Amino acid sequence: MQSAMFLALQHNCRPMERSASNCQSKEEKKGKMKRTIMKDWKSRLSYFLQNSSSSTTAKANKKGQQKALLRPSPEEAQLWSEAFDELLANKYGLAAFRAFLKSEFCEENIDFWLACEDFKKTKSPQKMTAKAKKIYSDFIEKEAPKEINIDFQTKNTIAQNLQEATDTCFSTAQKRVYSLMENNAYPRFLESEFYQELCKMPIHKEPQAT
Repeated sequence: MQSAMFLALQHNCRPMERSASNCQSKEEKKGKMKRTIMKDWKSRLSYFLQNSSSSTTAKANKKGQQKALLRPSPEEAQLWSEAFDELLANKYGLAAFRAFLKSEFCEENIDFWLACEDFKKTKSPQKMTAKAKKIYSDFIEKEAPKEINIDFQTKNTIAQNLQEATDTCFSTAQKRVYSLMENNAYPRFLESEFYQELCKMPIHKEPQAT
């Protein structure tokens, strides 16, 4: 009788053991995935920082100087949460945000916004027309490689203005993409683990007494 009870108890414990083992396995997988995501974030950010600073570095090298983008202090990173413009105005923040958008497969929004910023600085009418056509083929026309999500009327207006492009040619589309990023991707970026890591104060270990 006692032997039968022992076997029954042993049988009932096994599912609990398996359940605990499964929970532990899930936690390990979750931790492993978390570390993988962080590693991927850092490699992506490093890559985009290198690309975004390449032109600046080339100019600096001609003058015999070399500038590098440094990791922001926690206080500087925290400023990015005060306004979307604060994030975009910081080169490291911009690169980090672009890496985040790439991880969400929507980096075409920031690429379009940056292309528009560059376009507005163009003075030569000929260069302006050439850049306008390039932006249109890259981001606006149907099935463009980096097609952005804007309405047909806006697309049609841009197409009509291509031949005599002005600095306001993409203003409406740029404002809509800016609003889309500010209201959707920006809040998610601020909640991301990578951004939270940038805002943390470094832990200084006290030297051990000898």
